[in-house]
Amino acid sequence: MKVAIHGKVFPQNTIPVIEFTLSLLNNNNYDVCLSKSFYDQAVKNGIELYNCGNYTLGTSFSDYDFVISIGGDGTLLETVTHVGRSEKPILGLNTGRLGFLATTNREMIAEAIQSIERKDYEIDSRMLVKVESSEKIFDELNYGLNEVTVLKQDTSSMITVHAYINNEFLNSYWADGLIIATPTGSTGYSLSCGGPVVMPHSNNLIITPVSPHNLNVRPLIVSDSCNIRLEVESRSNYFMTSLDSRSVILKSGMELRIIKESFEAKLIKFDGYSFVNTLRKKLNWGLDARN
Repeated sequence: MKVAIHGKVFPQNTIPVIEFTLSLLNNNNYDVCLSKSFYDQAVKNGIELYNCGNYTLGTSFSDYDFVISIGGDGTLLETVTHVGRSEKPILGLNTGRLGFLATTNREMIAEAIQSIERKDYEIDSRMLVKVESSEKIFDELNYGLNEVTVLKQDTSSMITVHAYINNEFLNSYWADGLIIATPTGSTGYSLSCGGPVVMPHSNNLIITPVSPHNLNVRPLIVSDSCNIRLEVESRSNYFMTSLDSRSVILKSGMELRIIKESFEAKLIKFDGYSFVNTLRKKLNWGLDARN
């Protein structure tokens, strides 16, 4: 089997996990290829790479069987952009903290690889959100798993975001910004701004204002078949648009169109995984200090 691996800058306590994973794959005769940035980090830290190759962003994944993301949810978001339209299954190996997406912990590595070899797993398909504009932004990587966000730049005054749904005017948001989140992204930035938690396969998008000037403005859930158009005004003449962990600075007055992407992210899930159980564990639901 052929597997690609991506990771980011890692702390020292993650090195044994990486070494064990590479050793396990080598002993089982896997053809392994690391992302160039991850490969360079491994070399820098003296990690045994066996016969691993490396790939650069834009490499075709058509001949890979699956992809491993080593890190936290942020690393998995990056991995999605590497996989892209190939829709290869992604195993999220969690060496981070929260882990809503990277749900396989370090103690389960060997068992997870064995399950994949037996094809004893399920694919959890997650919708992606796409942003378009009159100018080419984010190059070919204009899609994300969590959210599209428009924000004021630095400490400038709040921006005004005129929002339209299917070309019908919705609202002018006077705020620090506006988030358009997928159900997957509902437990991310949107949640911290007062947005609702949405079940992963709800076929929705969540529109959540960031620090709105009008306190009667609340998050709104719409169908993921909607075409959302945003027109942004800023006194500083600039604003920031982010797509998951990537961001660009754009000129005031630019129009953005946000729609559902035509392909999906395929996450590997094993027997016993439950989103509801993950919510309880990660958000400490049901815990009471009095008991």
